[in-house]
Amino acid sequence: MGGSGFVSVVSKVAVVTGAGSGIGRSVALELAESGWSVVPAGRRDAALAETARLAGGGGSVAAVPTDVARPEQVDALFAAVRDRFGRLDPLFNNAGSSGPRGVPLGDLRYEDWQSVVDTNLTGAFLCAQAAFRLMRDQDPQGGRIINNGSISAHAPRPDSVAYTATKHAMTGLTKSLSLDGRRYNIACGQIDIGNAATEMTDRMRSGVPQANGEVAVEPVMDVADVARTVRHMASLPLEANVQFATVLATAMPYIGRG
Repeated sequence: MGGSGFVSVVSKVAVVTGAGSGIGRSVALELAESGWSVVPAGRRDAALAETARLAGGGGSVAAVPTDVARPEQVDALFAAVRDRFGRLDPLFNNAGSSGPRGVPLGDLRYEDWQSVVDTNLTGAFLCAQAAFRLMRDQDPQGGRIINNGSISAHAPRPDSVAYTATKHAMTGLTKSLSLDGRRYNIACGQIDIGNAATEMTDRMRSGVPQANGEVAVEPVMDVADVARTVRHMASLPLEANVQFATVLATAMPYIGRG
């Protein structure tokens, strides 16, 4: 791809979690269209099958239903990658849950807090650990982990304590993976995304609560721009890394939030 700075991605293998919809599906399709073998993972069988169909199916796309909060299912996912493709190049650690919306901190149920932590933080750790082991032990050694952090890794929205706490924790996970991966040629970066146009952000168009108590409509951006950014991060040679990237709708109220 003359002059682009991308390395060849022919026969490279990517795992994308949360690939049944939204950002995960868009990234899976972008990588498949660019010549990657792709393993979409997620909890909903029918949604994953649709992602695989849109990606063209065939032997280079292998959907694996997975609940990232369940260690045995994560182990099965990465065993399937190893057995089918023999290696893993990038993991896009994307699966996440926002939890109940608009619940004040004092009213948040423990069960709802735990559910968000289990998916967003423990699930991300489990997938990163399994990917790390596979990348450490494969030949040639190495690979890349890209974590989906979110704008909420920097600044919260009102009544979002569980989501915000887990996304702040994702930054610590990213930094630790980056440090611990050096000896094994494993790079790790984080993409923080703001208002990509998906099912999750439909509510932005009708107005969402702001830090000053108002409700305001927020702009959104094409999710394809996120997917292209992830592809760029994933396509770099392992001696280069995008440590943190922030991709957001230009006029969203992030800079100056609050």
